[in-house]
Amino acid sequence: MTLRIRENVTPSAVWPSPITPQEAAAGRMRLGDVQLSDGDAYWIEGRPVEHGRCVIVREHDGVIADLIDAPWSARNWVHEYGGAAMLAHAGTVYFSNAADGRIYTLVPGSSPVPLTPADSSLRYADFEIDRTRNRLICVVEDHSGAAVENDIRAIPLGGGEPVTLVSGNDFYSTPRVSPEGNRIVWLTWNQPNMPWDGCELWVADLDDSGMPRDARLVAGGQSESVFQPSWSPESVVHFTSDRTGWWNLYRWDGVQVDALAPMQAECGAPQWVFGLSTYAFCGDGRIVLWACRDGAWECQVLDASGHLTRVDVPETAFDLCIGAQGDVILYLAGAADTPDGVVRANLATGAHRLVRPESAAMRIDDAVLSQPRHVTFPGHGGETAHAWYYAPRNDAVNSEPGRKAPLLLHAHGGPTSAANFALDPAVQFWTSRGFAYLDVDYGGSTGYGRAYRDRLNEQWGVVDVGDCIAGAQHLVDTGEADPDRLFIHGGSAGGYVVLCAMTFHDLFQAGASLFGIADLEALFAMQGHKFEARYDAPLPKGRGMHDRSPVHFIDRVRGAVLLLQGLDDPVVPAAQAEMMFTALRGAGVPCAYIGFPGEQHGFRDAKNIARTLEAELYFFAIVTGMTLGEAIEPVDILNL
Repeated sequence: MTLRIRENVTPSAVWPSPITPQEAAAGRMRLGDVQLSDGDAYWIEGRPVEHGRCVIVREHDGVIADLIDAPWSARNWVHEYGGAAMLAHAGTVYFSNAADGRIYTLVPGSSPVPLTPADSSLRYADFEIDRTRNRLICVVEDHSGAAVENDIRAIPLGGGEPVTLVSGNDFYSTPRVSPEGNRIVWLTWNQPNMPWDGCELWVADLDDSGMPRDARLVAGGQSESVFQPSWSPESVVHFTSDRTGWWNLYRWDGVQVDALAPMQAECGAPQWVFGLSTYAFCGDGRIVLWACRDGAWECQVLDASGHLTRVDVPETAFDLCIGAQGDVILYLAGAADTPDGVVRANLATGAHRLVRPESAAMRIDDAVLSQPRHVTFPGHGGETAHAWYYAPRNDAVNSEPGRKAPLLLHAHGGPTSAANFALDPAVQFWTSRGFAYLDVDYGGSTGYGRAYRDRLNEQWGVVDVGDCIAGAQHLVDTGEADPDRLFIHGGSAGGYVVLCAMTFHDLFQAGASLFGIADLEALFAMQGHKFEARYDAPLPKGRGMHDRSPVHFIDRVRGAVLLLQGLDDPVVPAAQAEMMFTALRGAGVPCAYIGFPGEQHGFRDAKNIARTLEAELYFFAIVTGMTLGEAIEPVDILNL
């Protein structure tokens, strides 16, 4: 097979960069579950340098310390994606341990003590303390029967059998008990809906035995998504809903629902994981609230009179996690020149402090720092599409006169996720080597309202791919990208975008699919996890699933394809990558496949993240004739 590169194009060189793959990989720490308890800050760090181990960390009296040593790891597998694996309350931490799935109690300075029995069929998430009855309430996913069951259970902290409180629907999340302990709220939904398609918010009284009674529907439905229900200190239910087309904040006083801060901005997000939050109560009737406009976030405070005031914080890339106690707020956010980090701020004094940066091990020098700008362009069907554009940047290199930059386009996963433009060493890895980088918020992405998210309904593999194609073409047309060096990469749903772009379109010279979908029919026929088993809103109907599955149309591929796959992935099994590789190899398409033992859905081990960056760079350079100025372990490319 001949790649689409003009014969008169002379090879170019990949710039030398001070950012090594190993440094970029080590800097991609996953932060989550930030919480304030008794003035102390708690959070979880997923550390690539520890093979992805999730460590509970506390800041107490200004001292930061790990609360669990190896091999303990605070992670759960509910819905396979997990989230909300830890709760700090009154000096005790409750967490789910990754190895056995059990809940443990932890008093800092002591060893974890099991709270739940040794039963590998049970998974726990989204913890809440019911102080009145001395019990832990949580979401449970039960794999002991022929079908997976999800419900809400209460686990006595003093010992005893768990009690099921709410059951009967397919999924549950966010059980929260009122401050007086006499009521409980929760979210629930049924297949084929995902929570961002439509879910329901219920409230019930708790009787003398702690069981819910007189449950009633507060908000939500088949086409209304509710997010983050919670109780104010005054025991009033608050939540966000997209009933107007935007996730906005509401209050239910027991009789009616009132909008608190109507705006054409997103104050919610799709619940791919548990424990996401965009607002918190600060006392004196105040609510601190994050809102997203055109992909960027702003922090605001809503006072008791309903007045909304913007808070002057440097972060503009919020990571959907916030807690508050009085004037003190703790949140997870970053900015174009700052990686995601745990931030502590005081609303009264204006004090602001970065407690823990995501990339503590490395600093990106200003001489190679590329900062993004938000761009819009005509996407699929002429609809407006969005992206974040990073120009190549390395002041130590003199670029070739008249030579346009190679472009690497990123398609995020989800598909209802969104680009995060907080400083990412993996993005700077590319821009410091002379690549332009375009992170596309294609139709279906969050951050632009429900109508934009719904653009992908029944159009998976069409609108998302079309927006990515249009984004790359836009940069070619504006002179910011070389049409002979266009590359695309992405993971999960983004990997599916890559495979569709390489199969059904003729623009990119090469693509790298990380745990992407090759055959929609086969994926849903063999779907091993309940959460996405009937996720059909984006799917075409009838024969469309076959017609949008790249593996069936290998004869149309005109570029080179790299496949990178976790061999223990329960969401997109390795069989997807393997069937695609077999088809590509048999059709004579330049291709390569690397499987990573032990990795699941999303790479967490530093050595595998680094190898992925190296493999992509080597693959893109070799198949288009670019010269590499650094030693990289080769990739075995077939049919080149």
